[in-house]
Amino acid sequence: MAELGRKSVDEFRRSDKIPIIVVLENIRSAYNVGSVFRTADAFLIEAIYITGYSAKPPHKEIKKTALGAEETVSWKHFKTAAEAISELRNRQYKIFAVEQAKGSYELQAMGFEPDERIAVIFGNEVSGVEQSTIHLCDGCIEIPQLGMKHSLNIATAAGVVLWELVREKIHQQPGKSH
Repeated sequence: MAELGRKSVDEFRRSDKIPIIVVLENIRSAYNVGSVFRTADAFLIEAIYITGYSAKPPHKEIKKTALGAEETVSWKHFKTAAEAISELRNRQYKIFAVEQAKGSYELQAMGFEPDERIAVIFGNEVSGVEQSTIHLCDGCIEIPQLGMKHSLNIATAAGVVLWELVREKIHQQPGKSH
């Protein structure tokens, strides 16, 4: 791990995080939750907010796909997405549902400010983000899809969205060229 320049658990915990919070709303699969933990660890995401009936650590299936990221990434459970959104509003986050919707913004065209705090909500594998939750958001982000299928697994969608948001943020940092 040292040869690869990987952080230790302590170094990870002390690292400055990218001001992005992932909200998981009613995710059926604990494996998907674990995959999002792993992605959040890879991109130094600030935290994961787990809502509704989504599985939360400690959980065997989360552990299997997170590969220890459930121990490094900060997380918090809320009974409802509305409660998570209320906390995010108090912390001055802009909040977006990742959902195909009329008037949604294409992911690659978002253009956030360097110091802007962002929260992205991923919904249930079948029904998506609840409409009542979408109404509480600043908008919807859509991943452009060109094929016949117009949906992605939540873990895949999280990887795409988080990388695009992180890529934009790290390119905005002075003196950084990745």
